[in-house]
Amino acid sequence: MTTTDLSAMTGLELMRWVQTERPADIPSIGRLLGMRFDEVGPGRIVISLDTRPDFANPLGTVHGGIAATLLDSAMGCAVHTTLPAGAGYTTLELKVNYIRAARTDGQTLIAEGTVIHAGRRTATAEGKVLDDHGKLIAHATTTCMILREDVGRA
Repeated sequence: MTTTDLSAMTGLELMRWVQTERPADIPSIGRLLGMRFDEVGPGRIVISLDTRPDFANPLGTVHGGIAATLLDSAMGCAVHTTLPAGAGYTTLELKVNYIRAARTDGQTLIAEGTVIHAGRRTATAEGKVLDDHGKLIAHATTTCMILREDVGRA
């Protein structure tokens, strides 16, 4: 297990650490699905993964939950880049629009999350998932609750 103090990092520092270190010893949804942090910047994240047969729905295409997870991760991590050390977030609402099916044969899916508003108690973001030909697979919006150590204190 890592000895890095993740709670001492700002959200942007943490996301950049995940991008560069690719910690394999920390269980996460990203590790489970094979997500890669391709771009990390203030208020913006790009994550990709390669589809596989395990991602199939009963119709044989990528299950919508994979796209939703990619979107939730990209938008939530984009929000996280705006937070100070010691702060966190949780998704309050996620609205996904599915546009087309994705294949399960190793096709690369790319999710981009961008912060729209980062407030003291809530943040909003938007995201999209594209296939490796730039075709839109799904798009979404989210509202996140900001969890700060000083919330509720005078």
